[in-house]
Amino acid sequence: MTLVIEGLGVSDLVRDVSFEVGTGERVGLIGESGSGKSLTALSIMGLLPDELRASGSVKLKGRELLGASERELSRLRGNEMSMVFQEPMTALNPAMRVGRQVAEPMSIHGTRRDHQSAAAELLDSVGLPSDAVRAYPHQLSGGQRQRVVLAMALANDPALLICDEPTTALDVTVQARILDLILSGTRQRETSLLFITHDLAVVASVCERVLVMLDGEIVEAGSTREVLTAPKHEYTQRLLKASDLEVS
Repeated sequence: MTLVIEGLGVSDLVRDVSFEVGTGERVGLIGESGSGKSLTALSIMGLLPDELRASGSVKLKGRELLGASERELSRLRGNEMSMVFQEPMTALNPAMRVGRQVAEPMSIHGTRRDHQSAAAELLDSVGLPSDAVRAYPHQLSGGQRQRVVLAMALANDPALLICDEPTTALDVTVQARILDLILSGTRQRETSLLFITHDLAVVASVCERVLVMLDGEIVEAGSTREVLTAPKHEYTQRLLKASDLEVS
């Protein structure tokens, strides 16, 4: 099991959250803004704001993350676990060329010898032209920047990839391409995926299993097909009705 969360709490905002993500499994975490989805993800990564404290247990491949030192977590971030945010510029240095930024995780963790060559290959794998290695983030479109962030996140073949609304700001065509890249990238590496979104159509196309979050608690869980075709909780039923989603 890649990720095991038991009784996770974050102040009064997230309460008694428990779930697992198996090796290579793709799990969706859905709910409206303020439901606690992003706080759950930040708890896993050890990136909660200073004023918030997490309790319970979060284990990555059997290693407890809650209570781990920043030094220990830094060794894991970008190596064993990676995260893609909604706005790629939060993860990119505007003053550094893209190729160098993609190479940096490999350089820090010492996973590949020829970092620059590997960076070029990674950028090619997410559909960016060869000259993108010399571009600065502001010279790329939003979709291209998100591809760069995805390349960085997958650089060291992480055990766990967390995507937090990674396609919300993109148009439909670009969104579909990014989702395809996330799927292919995780499948090739047998990387487990925790995909956070409010978009049920995205969950239906990407995830095998889904967790529904409301007011800091998971109120429903099951296979994607089961939850989206026969939801049991009233909140899930409302989400499905509002989305007009048809699951075949």
